[in-house]
Amino acid sequence: MTRAHVIIKGRVQGVCYRAFTQEVAIRLGLTGWVRNKRDGTVEAVFDGERQKIEEAIKLCWEGPSLANVTDIEIDWQEIDKGHTDFRITH
Repeated sequence: MTRAHVIIKGRVQGVCYRAFTQEVAIRLGLTGWVRNKRDGTVEAVFDGERQKIEEAIKLCWEGPSLANVTDIEIDWQEIDKGHTDFRITH
């Protein structure tokens, strides 16, 4: 089990990106959260098996149909205390 803290850049707000990310995470059995940031990026934390997280990040590059992802920054971390579900936060 591991954690990835990601920042997703591009046209990712106002295009249902958070709901898309939540759907992907739940489908892959990941926990964590996703939220919009004031600078126009989307921030997310994925907890779970590294292979599943890597699959989620690959899908995040695609995003929903109206999104245009230009970069994803990934910070791999140890899990100190995991999450119990995957939520959209504010």
